[in-house]
Amino acid sequence: MDLDVLTALAEASGADPMQVHTVLALLAEGAWWTQPDLIRETATPRRTVEALLREIAPERAGDRFRLSGDQAASYRKALDQARPLAPPADPVAHLLAEHAEILDRLEDLVAGGPRARQALDHVAATPETVLRRALLLGARFHLAGARVLCVGDHDLTSLAIAMIHPETPVTVVDIDERILAYIDEQAERLGLDVRTRWADLRLGLPGSVHGEADLVITDPPYTPEGVGLFVGRGVEGLRDPDRGRVLLAYGASDRTPMLALKVQRQLQDLNLVYEAIYPDFNRYFGAEAIGSAADLYVLRPTSKTRPAVAAQVERIGTTIYTHGAQSVEARADTEVAETALAGFEPGLLVGDWPKALLPKLPRVRPSTWLAKPYAAAQSRVAVLVPAGMEAALPRLLLAARAEHVRVITAAPLTGSSLRPLSPVYDISSSGTTIDAVRKPFPQEQAAGIVRQILDKAHGKVVNTWREALIRANGDLTKRQARDIILNHAPWAEGCTPLELPAHRLTQLPAAVNASLGDS
Repeated sequence: MDLDVLTALAEASGADPMQVHTVLALLAEGAWWTQPDLIRETATPRRTVEALLREIAPERAGDRFRLSGDQAASYRKALDQARPLAPPADPVAHLLAEHAEILDRLEDLVAGGPRARQALDHVAATPETVLRRALLLGARFHLAGARVLCVGDHDLTSLAIAMIHPETPVTVVDIDERILAYIDEQAERLGLDVRTRWADLRLGLPGSVHGEADLVITDPPYTPEGVGLFVGRGVEGLRDPDRGRVLLAYGASDRTPMLALKVQRQLQDLNLVYEAIYPDFNRYFGAEAIGSAADLYVLRPTSKTRPAVAAQVERIGTTIYTHGAQSVEARADTEVAETALAGFEPGLLVGDWPKALLPKLPRVRPSTWLAKPYAAAQSRVAVLVPAGMEAALPRLLLAARAEHVRVITAAPLTGSSLRPLSPVYDISSSGTTIDAVRKPFPQEQAAGIVRQILDKAHGKVVNTWREALIRANGDLTKRQARDIILNHAPWAEGCTPLELPAHRLTQLPAAVNASLGDS
């Protein structure tokens, strides 16, 4: 076999010669390979690997492939005649061996983590990738005194960073309650400095993480809108844009360069500098269309980045994902909305209601509703939740001060997601309509403190809790009350009820009761 054959294989499979050489070099070793492993190891798109396998016709056993002895020898000879493979240098390969024990732990953590949700475009990164991200942060940046923000963290990068760099606090913002609960559980078990905040980034970044991070890392949905939104929110989380960086995992197939161009235009529109791009740095279980791999971008903000972020992120709608209800904009038509509001006379509409419906009523965007308390008190409020944003419903209800809130959703919901609100509301539902009626204020002391905290959803949890403890025991100082609270609920520091993950809201009554016992 000669070089012309290798060139012909590249042309037949639609790949560049380097991809063909990389795949053939592995197969020529004579070992068995599954197609997904071959894709992930070589970062070659699935269609390219499939085309190449058709051309070379290897031996097959079930889902595994290998070259016969004669084929392997022939391809090895041809590859020896070709120019040597010279892949880009791996910036952290020399650091992996000394962290084998942490890699073993990460393998267990990733294996035990929540299953991927297609509707959120989840594709799990390999444990080695997660470790390599943490190692790169330490190799490239000075982390002493730094804070890291993970904008979305299905991959559990936060846990790897905290294991490798225990001196560096890490914050995770994510929409998936399962991920937040799992990260908290494992961080507490391992003694890691990781805190979690709930966020639907389409509605804003939690106030407690605005301007507090030195480094941001994100692996967002790979749509232009998804990348633009996650990176934009990451910029909002930077303490000093002149010194901070955003690390972005993004990949596209070499067969779809226009998609990559659209994403890069989003980044250009945010006035970000490409400080570095590490090709194929991230590897995944899945995402075979892009070779189960993604590049790692190191993005540096400029003086014009924050104004660009402020102008653009609010324009991005709900369509940031490629799958599920969240990939399709949803609005209620006038007839559906009128039927849902029959017999209910709201004083305020929250959400994207039809313009023809109750045109004289004041309207509020959900992002504004969550960002600050509405100025005027309303006894009845109607909330429209578009398809794909149902996870925000508990927070939209907590943000209300009305006696009766009626919610219209795109599809019927189960009641489990609303259980953390039981101290505040009696909730009933019929189809896609949910009614939340505020309960009378409880007489029992602990329940009353919980209610005060949740009623002040835009206020800091610890501040409301501290004042309630002082009223319950007049001998406590503010410092003493705060110390008691943080002893039982360190996760409450610095955040509002709107930012707390659901499992923390569920834990709040027990923590309040325990704090009363210590006061």
